[in-house]
Amino acid sequence: MLTEVRELDVEDRTLDGADSAATLAQSATHEPRTLRVASFFAGIGGFDLGFENAGMETVWQCEKKEFCLDILAKHWPDVPRAEDILEVEADDIPEADIWVGGFPCQDVSLARMGPRSGLRGKQSGLFYDFARLIEQRRPEIVVLENVAALLSSHDGRDFAVIVRTLADIGYGVAWRVLDSRHFGVPQSRSRVFIVGSLRGAAAAGSVLFEPECGDRDSEKSRSHGKKSVSPFAISVGNPEQGFVKQLAHCLYAESARHTGTDWSRNYVSYPEGRVRRLTPLEAERLQGFPDGWTMPVTEIANPDTLDSARYHACGNAVSVPVVQWLGERIVANFAATQRR
Repeated sequence: MLTEVRELDVEDRTLDGADSAATLAQSATHEPRTLRVASFFAGIGGFDLGFENAGMETVWQCEKKEFCLDILAKHWPDVPRAEDILEVEADDIPEADIWVGGFPCQDVSLARMGPRSGLRGKQSGLFYDFARLIEQRRPEIVVLENVAALLSSHDGRDFAVIVRTLADIGYGVAWRVLDSRHFGVPQSRSRVFIVGSLRGAAAAGSVLFEPECGDRDSEKSRSHGKKSVSPFAISVGNPEQGFVKQLAHCLYAESARHTGTDWSRNYVSYPEGRVRRLTPLEAERLQGFPDGWTMPVTEIANPDTLDSARYHACGNAVSVPVVQWLGERIVANFAATQRR
């Protein structure tokens, strides 16, 4: 098609208007069109921001939590959104090349410290409602995200259900666990990303896996090398003014006053034993969001309630740099396909 466009004279085109001229110019210069994203379980827009940083456009969002809806409206005031996936019909969703969704992790997460309901649970089971919409509309690419514990939920059977469901709809599927610490943020946050592509498993795999290899050798693995020191044991700062760990443990969302494992592991220490929890600003930075991203438009008078809402939202989000990396690879793959 591109060859045909290059051979046509502009005056021979029957297209009318500015949009037609823009289409012709785009074809002539081989510029790929902007990919469109529909965002499910959008939270505070981690997927949306990361993919937009990679050059995509968010055209629709779905999110239920009131605080997160406030944040989405603040940053995407003109994007239509739904508030409950159970009430969404396939025709409600605008045309989009990519559907993304970090479906709820509560029923598969190890942070529950007890039996896991898995996909049978009320929250994580919303995957089936997402899959229903995917089957009806079949977008070109689907990207799912969840905690790495999804791989072991019900001895792996829940993960197998997800892969089989996408495969039965017609997607080639690939998955990979990515840790945020390798993408420029000082947080150890492992999440499994699942990519489904209508172009097959090889196309899905080309998004998640690089053909090149890096140097993964550590000092500990080399002969006669010194034993490596855990980054969690290394502190930065001045002991007389305050210091913090070089690498934060994973931010958990379930932490109203942060008395659980995240609060006990992530803290800033001061002289004479005084400690404090991380601030919402620090949590935003650990997830790769711009400063103040989670400050809502609607006023929350109680400062503790506001801080907890912001921290919870950050802990429940995806790391923006990880998503941007995925988005850049998706854009590159689409561009390569168009050149063929």
